Formats: sequence, C-alpha cells, structure tokens
Amino acid sequence: MSVIETPSVHHHRKRKHDEIDDDEGGVSDIDPIRMKKDDAAKAVYSAVHHRSIMLQFFVRMMGNGNTIVMQAHPDDTVQSIHERIQALKGIPVFEQRLIYNGKQLQSEQTLAECSIGKDASLQLVGRMRSTGHPHAWQVINDMVSLVIRLCHNEPVHDANKTIKGLITSYLNLSPKNDNDSASGYFQIFMSATAVLVSLYLSPYTGNKDCADSSIRHFLTTCKTTVSPPLHTQCARVVLDFCTLLKKRVSSEDPLYGFCRSTFGSLLETARVYCADSEGDNVKGSILVQEIFPFVSELAKSLLVDLDLSIDSPSNAGTFLINVADFTAFLVPLRARIMEQQALRGSMPTQKRHKEALLVEEIEGLHLLYNDLLNKTDQCLQKLEQTWAGQGMMQGEDIYPAWSHYLSILKELYLISKLYDGAEEKLWKVLTRQRSVVCLLIVRYAKRTDEHQWILEHKCVTNFESRRHLAMMMFPEVKEDYEELHEMLIDRSQLLSESFEYIARADTASLHAGLFMEFKNEEATGPGVLREWFLLVCQALFNPQNALFVACPNDRRRFYPNHASKVHPLHLEYFGFSGRVIALALMHKVQVGIVLDRVFFLQLAGKHITLEDVKDADPFLYSSCKQILEMDSDFIDSDALGLTFVREVEELGDTKVVELCPGGKNLIVNSKNREKYIDLLIKDRFVTSISEQVSHFSKGFTDILSSSKFQQFFFQSLELEDLDWMLHGSEDTISVEDWKAHTEYNGYKETDIQITWFWEIVGRMTAEQRKVLLFFWTSVKYLPVEGFCGLASRLYIYKSPEPEDRLPSSHTCFYRMCFPAYSSMTVMQERLEVITQEHIGCSFGTW
Repeated sequence: MSVIETPSVHHHRKRKHDEIDDDEGGVSDIDPIRMKKDDAAKAVYSAVHHRSIMLQFFVRMMGNGNTIVMQAHPDDTVQSIHERIQALKGIPVFEQRLIYNGKQLQSEQTLAECSIGKDASLQLVGRMRSTGHPHAWQVINDMVSLVIRLCHNEPVHDANKTIKGLITSYLNLSPKNDNDSASGYFQIFMSATAVLVSLYLSPYTGNKDCADSSIRHFLTTCKTTVSPPLHTQCARVVLDFCTLLKKRVSSEDPLYGFCRSTFGSLLETARVYCADSEGDNVKGSILVQEIFPFVSELAKSLLVDLDLSIDSPSNAGTFLINVADFTAFLVPLRARIMEQQALRGSMPTQKRHKEALLVEEIEGLHLLYNDLLNKTDQCLQKLEQTWAGQGMMQGEDIYPAWSHYLSILKELYLISKLYDGAEEKLWKVLTRQRSVVCLLIVRYAKRTDEHQWILEHKCVTNFESRRHLAMMMFPEVKEDYEELHEMLIDRSQLLSESFEYIARADTASLHAGLFMEFKNEEATGPGVLREWFLLVCQALFNPQNALFVACPNDRRRFYPNHASKVHPLHLEYFGFSGRVIALALMHKVQVGIVLDRVFFLQLAGKHITLEDVKDADPFLYSSCKQILEMDSDFIDSDALGLTFVREVEELGDTKVVELCPGGKNLIVNSKNREKYIDLLIKDRFVTSISEQVSHFSKGFTDILSSSKFQQFFFQSLELEDLDWMLHGSEDTISVEDWKAHTEYNGYKETDIQITWFWEIVGRMTAEQRKVLLFFWTSVKYLPVEGFCGLASRLYIYKSPEPEDRLPSSHTCFYRMCFPAYSSMTVMQERLEVITQEHIGCSFGTW
C-alpha cells in the first residue's frame, strides 16, 4: 500500500510492486481465452479482475490542510480506510468521519457502494484529542453534522439560525494575535468549507438559501469581528470557499462573487505578504499563484464592463464591485512583484530559482495592463465624442459607470510602475485625452478616491481639475452648526482674539469648519465668516505688523519678513497665518491676498532661482543680472569689490553675514559668480526666513486632512492656480454677468426699480461695485469663474419699508432688500451711501 502525504492535492499515479495481492489469484496465472470456455471460470475471472482494479483517491485532513493519497479496491470497506488512517495518523477510528459529496460514509459500506471513483476527493473530519482548540473542534463538528443531515434532506429545526450561531461561537473563540496558534485555529474551519458548499449545491428546498446565508455570515463576521492581523488566516479559509465554488458554479454566481470580494478585501486590509512557492515565510500566507487567477478573471470582466459602460447605464453597480475587487487583489500582487524586482540582483541563486515561478504571473499582469489601457483609451475617445455632442458638461449622470474610469486609470498607473516603458505609455494616453480626463476629475473625483497621483504630471490637467484635486486634500466643511468651531470676537481685538481661537485650538476641532459672530452684533452665519476672513487676512498681511513683506512691483503678493522677530510671538503668528490661509481655502473664501513665488516655492519644497526673486526684490534681481552679464575681465579685476558676504539690516543695525565658510576672504570672479548669486539668493530668501516658512507650513498642514500633503498640496498647483483660489478674479466685475445670476422676489425683472438699479450699477466705478457686492454678499473678490463660481445665485427682495430707508442685506443668503423707490435719483442717493467703503463693510444684518 502506497501512502503519500502532500501539502496540496496532486495526482500521484505510480504504483509499487506490492499494491496487488497475487496470493489471492493474481491475473498473471489466468489464461483469459481458456476461461471464456468455462462458465465457472468466467465467474472466477470476473471476481479476480474486479479485485485487481485499484482506486486512487485523496483524503483531505481536517485541521492541517494536508492530503493523504490512498489506493484501495472498490470492494474495500470504509471501515478499512478508517483503520489505515488510524495506523498512519494515530486518529482513533471512532473519532473519524469521512465525507464525500456532502455525505458521511458509513463504515460497513464498500467504496463501490459509496460511488467513489478514480481520483475522488474525500474529507476527513473529527475532533482530535491532541488539538489545542478542543472547543472549536467540537463547534465545527457539530456544524458539519448538522449540515450533513441537511444534505440528506433530514428535517432540522431552525437550521439557519443554529449554523450561524455555531459560526459566531467559533469566531468569538478565535485567538487575538497572529501566531501559530491562530494559523492552526482557522485551519479547523477548513473542514467545514466543502460541506457548506455541498449544501449550497444541494437540490433540496431551502438548502441553498441556508448555505448562502451561513457562508455570507462567516465572511461578514470575519471582516467585522476578527482583528486585522488575523485577516491573513481568514483569507485562507475564504480562498477555499472561492476555489470550491469556482469549480461548481459560474463566475457570475452571487455567492462566488461575494466570496471573491471578501477574499480581496481581507488581502487588502491585512496587507498580506505573499510567500514564495515553498512557503518559507509566515505560515498560512497566500501565494501569488493563488491570487493571480482572480486578477486575470477580474481584468477580463473589466474589459467587458468598459465596453458596456459607453452604451449602457445598467452595469454601474457590477462595474464598481469589479473595480474594487481588482484593486484589492492588486495590492499584494504588486507588493510581491516589487519585492522580487528589488531583490533580483542581490538574492542567492537558489532564491532566484524559486522566484522564477513568478515569471508567468509577472508577464501575465503586463499583458492585462496593455489590454486594459488600450480599452480605456478607446472608451475615453468615445466619451469625449459623447460629451462634445451634449455640450460637454451636460447630461451629468446619464451613465454612472463613467465614474469608475478614474479608478481604473489609478490601478493602471500603479501597475505601470512595475514595467519599463509602461508609465510613459499611460501618460501619453492621458495627455492625448486631457480634456476628457479633466472633466472626469471635476465631475467624479471624491475625497475618498485619492486621485492625487494625476498631479504628478500637471500637463494632463487644467486649473479646474487641479483645484478640485487640491481641495480634496482638505476636510469637508460640515453643515451642522453643532460640529463647527465657534468664535465670538470683539472687532476692536480682532487679531489677538482670532489668534487665541485659531492658533490655540486643537487641530481636530478646526476640521469641521468655523462658526463666527462678532460681539454685540446680531449677524451670524457664512456671510459674517467671509467678512472675518477678509478682515483677519488684511491684519495679518499688513506690513505694519512686520510679519510679511509686500512685493514692490505687486502689492498683493507677500512673503515672510526676515525681521519678523520684532514681534514677540512672531513664529506662533506664522503658524496662525498658515491655519487662516488654509481655512480660507477650505471655506472657499477669496481673501485678496496672494503669496509671492519665493514663498510658494519654499512651501512646495522646491529650489529658488534668480528668476524667482524678480517680484520680491527687483533691485537684487537687477543687480545679479548685471553681474552675470558683465565682461569676465571686468569681474576678474575685482572692480566691484565683492566677496561672499551679505549685509543685513536689523532693527537699525547692519551686520555682515558670510554666505559660506571663509566668505569674507573669497573674492567674486567670473568663475564663481553664479555660485555667489545662488548663495546670495539662498541666504536672502531661504535661510533668513526658514523658521517663518516652517511655522506657516506647519499651521497650513494642520488644516489638511493628512500631514502627508504638507508639500504636495503646493507641488500639485501652479502659482497662478493658488492666486485664483486665494485672490479670485482680476477682472472688473461684469454687470451683465451679475445681472444674469440675479433673481427677484417681490419685483419682476421688468419693474422700473430693477431697470434703474442695473443702470446705476453700470455707472459705478470698479471699487464701488466691489463694495456693493461685499455689502450684498460679504464677497469682495469673485471666484475666477465670476458669479457662476459662487455658492448660490443672488437675490433682490422687495422691502415693504418706506423709501427713506437704505437697502439692507442678508449676506448668508446673498440677498439684498430695498423698497420701491419713487425715482432713480432717490435710489442712486441710497446706493451711494452704502457703497462708501467704511459703510458698505459690515452693513449686512445676517
């Protein structure tokens, strides 16, 4: 008798010389031709021939996952198989149960009576006395017994509830740490997977639903109850469900799909390390070879989904599930491939031989990448044609499946990092499809999607898409006032009290947003908050406060003042400034302040060149340009008398700073003048303000949803993008655009008072229009898109008050009210009053 123990099922068909007992009348002693002439001999021949047939079958061991390959005659009894297993494994016969096709084999039956054929797979279940988890074994044995009864169509009261209860009990007993004990514990459940799948395939009424509900209960409870470190062990059990179901049902089967999704999810949350083919890593690890078939299967489904997505809206749900599963399975697969590539040059020869087993999967993933990229490219082309026919931004939710294109592109981007030339191919596609990619970003990218990878190549984006992705780096402002950070501020102590509320606040409390009111004023809400942002920014960036310096050529632009230490809390105020600017961006308030290039580049962690200081210090820029353009002989003559030093003026005193060690004695000449200018710029705009920039950056990062965005936020934008986000439109306010975005209540557009109003506004100066807009909305600087970029349309309400009353406003709702003035002259007089800067500001009621 040949007995082979293997870690997995293999077909070993070689027989040894002692597998047939010739003492019982071996076939070599019988002449078949002669026997046919004798009926008695026929019977003897038949019996001996039947006895000589050997069945090879497999017995899967419950608990350790190993398999015994056995051989026996068809008329051997099940009892004899039990006894042989006892001899091999020491498991008492009374504790053994052999399961085949969901049924328990009876000891007195023969293998032929049990319909066990060639290469059949049996399962051995039973409680082992030596196990370290006796209670768990008992729970699973009870469940298996119950399921087998259902497979035999025996009535079982409340079977579904009982099975679920046993599953819950089993999982509640699971270890808390990922160790050998946990690995052995979850292998216990492997004895139940086959019988549960058999129940799912059972023809008897109610069995399929019971199995479906029970298996789903196990899968769901694993994710919610079992700690993430043990998800690897759970994944092994779920993989067994997937393997068993895949052989018996289609890939469209709902339970198979749910098992596959759960398997991928467990792999993703556990960040499973995929062991090599010999499993020399963590026990129970999932092999790359076991993951790849699912990746391949899902990739093929995604190709179908992409085809359907252009013409049919019906596959959005399936598309989403397939994309999510594809993403989950790729996490461990990519990690293993990357590890192999990193170790390829240094690993020993034996290890490289093992790794060669991954070649097929690595090449297969590359082929899948090319297929998916080509199909996505085709879909983007068709999508652009579709949107162009609908006026691009119309038909917003015709085909929800389009929203999944970005997720597929992200996975393709991650795969492209693994192969030479693949990333270049992807960016070519995105560049060619730039317009439709930008529309997809603006329309579908969400905070949870993490599509910031696109910003690595800003050339495939535009301002709207970059702004959208940058804004996703901030938390979402809450609408529930109870969650907002409340501030009550005295206008006369605006800066100091604002500092206390913002700089001293816990970071988490600011993430929901702000609620603002001024002391002794009734007005509250978004309108007052917009006003507060404008006033605080004006104070922070006021040169008199010595925190920031305005650029001589553009007074809107600021960078940190190297002499800011005259303010005793200057570094804390830079942190406060960073928080305020970030909060203004988060609340989408244009504050009329922009950062200079030297400041912006430092926040982005980038190098500053001479051209970058042009606005910040035009005199220094001009002087350095002259030095670079001077004749070499003139420079070398030392006519300028320059050395590697810089004179710094602080608090009325002048001190000399060496740009490098020994700088006082190092003369500037034609060979080192470029280095001199680089060091001069570095000292002037980097070294001297590094602390200020650092504190501002820290304050800004406090408001972002993650500290990992500290520099990336600024790296993802162009300076002009940030200008538009912080300052807004530079254009003079368009009366026509204003009018087009205004509605009326109590008035009609054709009423004489409305005609007068727009005629008066049309004759106002640009500054008067700004003041009127601020009075109306607390918005002084329009978004770059103009009025359509505001959160709401504007409204003019008819007031029942007498005409001697001035207009009033409700800035939170962009609402202005005025009575039915009797003449254009009266209306103009009233509007002239509220468009004075000192009156228009803070005039809104709420």
